[in-house]
Amino acid sequence: MGRGARMSGTAARLRGLLPSAADYRGLGRTWRVDLLAGVTVGIVALPLALAFGVTSGAGAEAGLVTAIVAGFVAAVFGGSNVQVSGPTGAMVVVLAPIIAAHGVGVLAVVCVLAGLVVAAAGALRLGRAVSYIPWPVIEGFTLGIAVIIFLQQVPAALGTTAGPSPNALVAGVESLPTAAWPEVGWTLGIVGVVAAVMLLGPRWIHPRFPGSIVAIVLVTVVAAIAHLPVDTIGELPPGLPAPTLPTFTWDQLAGLAGPIFAVAALAAIESLLSARVAASISDTGPYDADRELVGQGLASIAAGLFGGMPATGAIARTAVNVRAGARTRLAAVVHAVLLLGVVSFGASIVGSIPLAALAGVLMVTATRMISIATVRSVVGSTRSDAIVFVVTAVITVSFDLIYAVLIGVAAAAFFALRALANSAGVHREELPGPAEPGDERIALFRLEGALFFGAAERVLERVGDIRDIEVVIIRMSQLQILDATGAQVITELITQLERRGVTVLVKGIRSHHLRLAERVGVVRSLRHQKHLFDELPPAVEHARSHVRRAAEAHGA
Repeated sequence: MGRGARMSGTAARLRGLLPSAADYRGLGRTWRVDLLAGVTVGIVALPLALAFGVTSGAGAEAGLVTAIVAGFVAAVFGGSNVQVSGPTGAMVVVLAPIIAAHGVGVLAVVCVLAGLVVAAAGALRLGRAVSYIPWPVIEGFTLGIAVIIFLQQVPAALGTTAGPSPNALVAGVESLPTAAWPEVGWTLGIVGVVAAVMLLGPRWIHPRFPGSIVAIVLVTVVAAIAHLPVDTIGELPPGLPAPTLPTFTWDQLAGLAGPIFAVAALAAIESLLSARVAASISDTGPYDADRELVGQGLASIAAGLFGGMPATGAIARTAVNVRAGARTRLAAVVHAVLLLGVVSFGASIVGSIPLAALAGVLMVTATRMISIATVRSVVGSTRSDAIVFVVTAVITVSFDLIYAVLIGVAAAAFFALRALANSAGVHREELPGPAEPGDERIALFRLEGALFFGAAERVLERVGDIRDIEVVIIRMSQLQILDATGAQVITELITQLERRGVTVLVKGIRSHHLRLAERVGVVRSLRHQKHLFDELPPAVEHARSHVRRAAEAHGA
């Protein structure tokens, strides 16, 4: 391929990562349902954006800015037609300890640089990497996040502040002694009302009943009229702040390298998982994983410039968008514009929302993230999948989300390799056709399944232990997988047998294994090139003739 053709191909790939008119194909027919879906998602997203901003430590304003700015940018530049992006619970779980350790001042730096990492991953075509994350890891990760989100709301539900520990469970326990009456009674009452409205409204009134926003309006009005002694969000500036470039020192950047890559990894994983879910539950077409990463990276960069948080695709809001009938990106754009209108014209009203109300919203949201049916399916599938699920969930809650995913994938890979190794078989077979004198001096072994580093040693032990044999035939036609270690073990096996005076014949090396066998030395280790056969009958006949000649020579 010439240089011009390569440059043309590169340009075409880059154009595929950018918005185009095709993103809005059919908008003339669907704009009404897109508008309605956007308004619906905006109503759902408002309390979540506020709650996630408060829980992260960045503040309610940061959550709203992220939902507006990142939601708009990701809708335009992302790779999914119906994905809705903004602040999420998983990102809050990662951000909260970062902000606690380094201060809220580092948020813009982390947001912008993590966004650059995610966008670069998309430009480098790394989007399909998420497909290698097993289902038990994803579900364990989700369960762990749900537990952490719930635990993070305990201090607000008690009307107090979280303990100093970075672990959500420990911090929640540390906050218990500081809770005091009557404040705790009012905050728990608010949480209870919010939970009741959110859970019972869709059942008793309508499946699409906007329980979270109705509950927040209700408790906010009651708290204001009754002058309840509960903490509120506080004053919010009207509109969006002016964009500013974050400043940092190189020493500061060195200390933030780990958090930046952790945020970037989580943003990429959660966004791609959400886009994949959206594609599976809608008929609006597939998603472009690489473009999705570019869009999410740009969204986080933009959010950081405006004082927001790193953004990801939000599975719950995306699902609401799809169920509301969204067909194009207009729905997600409308959701961002609606939130901008709320900030611009209702900042004072939003500021009077009790923090306990937001805690109630997130507690219910966390509960809904846990599917009992899914947990039963994973735990009841296989023992190895159940172990991976539990390990991922426990590490997520106890230690770190990114480590949880990495360890979960490593555990799943271990069990997969063990299962693959167990599929490798070494079977001794009877020679085909009528028995002939001397057949007891010939051993026919069939290799099947996968012969790789996890199973190769078993083959060496099984075949290498034979005694009183003059010829060994190794059948390789049923071997599905062969790696360099497996080929080296076969080479070593042949060499050992030949040193003991045993003639080795190899039958049926597959064409795609032949080059590896030649490079590692399988063919070279045979006594003669004619000891390599394509069919079994000639190999058996050669072995029998060899035994007859040996018997004749011994008799002479």
